[in-house]
Amino acid sequence: MQRWKKNRSREQAAQRRDSQSRGRDPIESTARYGWLFGMLAGFLFLGIGAVQGQFAVIFRKAVMICLECIGIG
Repeated sequence: MQRWKKNRSREQAAQRRDSQSRGRDPIESTARYGWLFGMLAGFLFLGIGAVQGQFAVIFRKAVMICLECIGIG
């Protein structure tokens, strides 16, 4: 049991040294935080649409579609 623990800790130490010496992989960091870029872009475009008054247009179309579905409009 002790031999296994020693070998395991040596392997972990070697992996830490290797990862620290290489630095960060740019593809890994992009994949890790790529969702953040998408979310910020979505909020930006949502804000631009709201400033231009597109919310009222979309809401009006949604109401008309709803009313047509239930047979009122």
